[in-house]
Amino acid sequence: MERLGRLGTGIGWRPEIADAVEGLPGIDWVEAVAENLCPGHLPDSILRLRARGTKVIPHGVSLGLGGADRPDAARLADLAATAEALGAPLVTEHIAFVRAGGPLTASPLLEAGHLLPVPRTWDALDVLCENVRIAQDSLPVPLALENIAALINWPDEDMTEGQFLAELVARTGVRLLIDVANLHTNHVNRGEAPSAALDELPVEAIAYVHVAGGIEKDGVWHDTHAHPVPRPVLDILTDLRSRTDPPGILLERDDNFPPTQELARELAQIRTALTPPAQRGGTPPPVLALTAPRQPSTAPGAMPGPQSRVAERPETTPPAAPERGETRVVGGLAGHPRSREGAGAGRSDDARTRVALAQAALLSALVAGTPVPAGFDSARLRVQSRALAGKRADVVAKVAPELPELLGAAAYRDAFLAYAKSRPMSAGYRRDALDFAEHLLATGQPGDEAARRQLTVWWQDRAGPRPPRRTTRFVRAARAALVRK
Repeated sequence: MERLGRLGTGIGWRPEIADAVEGLPGIDWVEAVAENLCPGHLPDSILRLRARGTKVIPHGVSLGLGGADRPDAARLADLAATAEALGAPLVTEHIAFVRAGGPLTASPLLEAGHLLPVPRTWDALDVLCENVRIAQDSLPVPLALENIAALINWPDEDMTEGQFLAELVARTGVRLLIDVANLHTNHVNRGEAPSAALDELPVEAIAYVHVAGGIEKDGVWHDTHAHPVPRPVLDILTDLRSRTDPPGILLERDDNFPPTQELARELAQIRTALTPPAQRGGTPPPVLALTAPRQPSTAPGAMPGPQSRVAERPETTPPAAPERGETRVVGGLAGHPRSREGAGAGRSDDARTRVALAQAALLSALVAGTPVPAGFDSARLRVQSRALAGKRADVVAKVAPELPELLGAAAYRDAFLAYAKSRPMSAGYRRDALDFAEHLLATGQPGDEAARRQLTVWWQDRAGPRPPRRTTRFVRAARAALVRK
């Protein structure tokens, strides 16, 4: 595995805090959501950061490499073009699925609008590894994949998270983006010990580390990226640092953005958590003075446990990447009959079909109200379903801020959540905003005539010359009914 250069300390770049990011001291690099960047028209803030030598890494959220379908060639091409435009040393994505259905299951394609966990089974691993290899062959720079946070458990899994990641690395040579906040989330929600995951995963494959905040509600941890980093997450980071010195560390914040000084304070806490105890002394390092202080901009947003032990461990050197077909002993699974063997062409197709059916059944239960698949916790699925609908409403409000302005914030949210119950998302958020507006007009909403005229004009400007006719409404209602079966 080729050694990557050291990244240092970074922060997630978002339009809302672009000015703050530029003014923060000690920032060596930033990460930006790849789908929010146009290679030919990069934001001025990104160009200024690059001009002064700050690395920018694109972070993808829509490939769905853990899904049953092979990666979409157009999405891969977009990610490759973004990496080249940024001069990025690597690109990152997630071990997740984001859509399900379609030809493999002969059912409507459904979009989750969120990162959902893949089952840690041999079938899912075979599919994921093939998808990763396709992505690696399509990208101009190395790929690193992130462990995700989850609210739900798949039944009958074959591996722990650490074992799953170790097998993935052994088969593909892919690097890892370890999110310690997600390890904490899975500790609270799934009962998985962060230290156990760190024991099993190949820390030498880590490209960099994410740190973020969240909030606990009714016994469930929500990985919001909108709250301060809690102590347990910093403790997991310290545990990780005792095992290896990660090349990079990054603070994520996606909403509810605090003042610039608070971001600087969180970065200082992260640096302290990474400092070996013998080097810390009696007082934490001071928050660095801000350079060219500015208030965060108001640009609209784009798409979007107990303390672990801290034991000293020797530093490790990254191994060479495995040749295709080579085996390697990792994660304590070397003797398992399925370890590192991969799948032949015929078995790969069978695995894809099985994974496709399982993922489609789960996503349909979450977004279309179909029965809960066997083995899942129905109460936890209801929590996940509400979270998906709430996120969908929030993102559509950001993509189309005119909708809550026309309807009023509370009325918009109520109307959208009612709409979402029977109309799963089948494309992106922009299409979802248009479909929601079309639904409102087709049902005579909003009640205020002036607001309805304004909504009609808004819809016409973006979707077509006139609101939907009765035939269109009938066809779409029939399609929605089929999805709910």
